[in-house]
Amino acid sequence: MKAGIVGANGYSGVELIRLLLNHPYIELEMLVSHSTNGQKIQDIYPHLTGVLNHELEPFDANELAKRVEVVFFATPAGVSKTLLPECLDKGLLCIDLSGDFRLKTPEEYEKWYHQAPAEAARLETAVYGLAEINHKQIEGAQFIANPGCYPTASLLGLAPAVKDGAIDLSTVIIDGKSGVTGSGRKASIGNLYAEVNDSVKAYKLGAHQHTPEIEQELAAMSGEKSAITFSTHLIPMSRGLMCTIYATITKGYSEREWLDLYQSFYEKSPFVRIRPQGNWPATKEVVGSNFCDIGLSVDGRTRRLTVVSVIDNVIKGAAGQAIQNLNIIKGWDEKAGLSLTPVYP
Repeated sequence: MKAGIVGANGYSGVELIRLLLNHPYIELEMLVSHSTNGQKIQDIYPHLTGVLNHELEPFDANELAKRVEVVFFATPAGVSKTLLPECLDKGLLCIDLSGDFRLKTPEEYEKWYHQAPAEAARLETAVYGLAEINHKQIEGAQFIANPGCYPTASLLGLAPAVKDGAIDLSTVIIDGKSGVTGSGRKASIGNLYAEVNDSVKAYKLGAHQHTPEIEQELAAMSGEKSAITFSTHLIPMSRGLMCTIYATITKGYSEREWLDLYQSFYEKSPFVRIRPQGNWPATKEVVGSNFCDIGLSVDGRTRRLTVVSVIDNVIKGAAGQAIQNLNIIKGWDEKAGLSLTPVYP
């Protein structure tokens, strides 16, 4: 199957390149970039020297339709909502890694992303690609809205408890921490080494655009609308994302019973690993892989559940999950191209 990547010059785009080059059923045919078209990908990313010599091309839906069957959109928010419908209309399978089609309510997108939303009719056709939760809906889909990095870690950390009705949703607090690749490759004073190194910084408190996405999907799981507290922090590392999640328990499960609940829920999910009792994951233990590692603790004194969920934000939080979704759509082995051991140390 031939694939194209729109936004191939960004971090998620170049990670798609790395993973797809090792995929048994995919051939990379077309790399697209607005800002760097005409350049060779290896000139932008020298680590690809001798590996891939493709030239970056301008976006052309007709050209994509001639040469590829699937298009990944690894673009900043606000780009794919205009370009992607052209590819859909030409019968191409589309997987969007941006936030343009995740929110089903146009007004929510406008409020949180501060720009005009995609057409409502297009939003309705997008399948939310959280593979472990929406596997059935993803099978055979034509258009996937890939989840955000923070929502991926948060929702996977909460899903078993929410589906079981075992926590009070109104008490959910998510403390998120991410490496600097989460903000993309654009030049920014806030991402300079001198600004980030030796520091932990809170940002977008009460205003992060992933908040409504998490709330939307929690409501889809539970049938109950509830506001959450979601706080994000920038950590001085390149990759990795951790969400420490707190919620009040509504059922009297022991910690062992909670672990059994999580292990049973993810029994058939190859990329979710539940840690044993008293063991909590670190970001370094998933970097370079498509795994989401989850550990939990139950405090009987406060009746509080604490869940620690970690992912590689560029892989499970973006490129890897997009490929996982493609594998499900095509009926391939879900792990195709993604059987990667985390890089350690």
